[in-house]
Amino acid sequence: MSSVTNAGLLDVYLETLLAGNRLAARRAIENAEVIGKNAQELLIGLIWPAMETIQAWFKENRVNRSTLNLATRLNRSIADQVAGKLDRRESNHRKVLIFCGNDEPEELGGQIAAELFEADGWTVRFAGGGVPADEVLKLIGDERPDLLVMYATLAGGMPAVRRLIDYLREVNSCPAMQIMCCGGIYKRAEGLAEEIGADLYAPDAAEAVQIADAQPFRRTTLDQQTMGGTRRLRQAAARRVLDLQR
Repeated sequence: MSSVTNAGLLDVYLETLLAGNRLAARRAIENAEVIGKNAQELLIGLIWPAMETIQAWFKENRVNRSTLNLATRLNRSIADQVAGKLDRRESNHRKVLIFCGNDEPEELGGQIAAELFEADGWTVRFAGGGVPADEVLKLIGDERPDLLVMYATLAGGMPAVRRLIDYLREVNSCPAMQIMCCGGIYKRAEGLAEEIGADLYAPDAAEAVQIADAQPFRRTTLDQQTMGGTRRLRQAAARRVLDLQR
C-alpha cells in the first residue's frame, strides 16, 4: 500500500469498525477507491491489517468481546464486497482446500485467503473452522486438492492438525497434495509448521498465494518432521519405497 494508508486511512477505517459504524466503514473504503486503491490493495493493506490490529487489541484487553465481534463481522462484510471487485486470472487448473481456526477473526482470515487464491486462478473450497477430522479426511478424498491450507489453527486445535498430517503421511493419502500452514499460531511459533510436517508455511494470506505459486513441488523432509509421529512417518516412507520397487 502507498503512504495514503500509512498516513491515516487505516486509523480512520479502524475507528469506523470499532464503532460498528457500517455506513462510515463503507465510505472509508469508497474514499480509498477514489484515490486509486484496487481491491487487492484494500484486502491486503487495509482489511487484513485492521483484522490483525483488532485481534491484537482484544488479546491486550484494549477492546472487549462485543467490540471485537462488531468490528470483525463488519470487516468481514466489507471484505465480501471488496473481494467481488478483485481482478481475476485465468484458471491455473489447481485446487485448494482451506480450513481455519474456529473463531471469527480466523474465519475472516481464511475467507481472505480463499478470495485471494480464487482471484489467482485456483479452484477454491473453503470449509472454515470446527470441521471434525473425519469430515476433513472425507473432503480431502472427495476433492483431491493440490493444496491443503490450515489457516490460523487455534492452540487447542494443534494436536488434531498434527494427527491429521501424521495420518495423511502414514497412509499416503492424496500423495500429490501439498500441505500449507498459514498465519496465526504458525506465525507466532517459528518453525512450528515445519515441525508438524507441513510442506509450506506462509505468514499471511497474501504470501500464501505467492508461496504456493512459487513452490508447487516442495515437500517437507522426514528430518524436519520432529513433532510427534516420526516413527510412523519413517515406517510410511519405507513402505512407499517398497511399493516403488515392486
